Amino acid sequence: MDVSGRCYCGAIRYTASGDPVIKVQCHCRECQYLSGGSVNVTMGMPAGGFTYTQGAPQQFKRPDLEQGVTREFCGNCGTQLVSRAPALEGVVLLKVGTLDDPSVFTPDLAIFTVDQQAFHQIAEGMPSFERMPG
Repeated sequence: MDVSGRCYCGAIRYTASGDPVIKVQCHCRECQYLSGGSVNVTMGMPAGGFTYTQGAPQQFKRPDLEQGVTREFCGNCGTQLVSRAPALEGVVLLKVGTLDDPSVFTPDLAIFTVDQQAFHQIAEGMPSFERMPG
């Protein structure tokens, strides 16, 4: 699969290729903060097939978390582009909303439902886990 995407203002563009490693909707509180309250939908792609083709993102990682996630975003418009999680080494988590064609995404599972809010929806029959599945 080959995909491309960009930030809202268009200053940063990327491409990714390979087979998706994971396709999730995450309900954790951290994702709720970052999304403004909703779930965070991400598609994990092999890091070796990912490249920024225009511009360079800024990065943020909470210094108080030993296994904190590094988040890459546009310094102009603030769009979150990707995350890099220590637990998923070699995987870049693309933010689905930044894909040029987000219709290529369908989540396979819901994670961290222990933090799910009443207004979050999980499709009937989708596997869901209170935390990260083993």
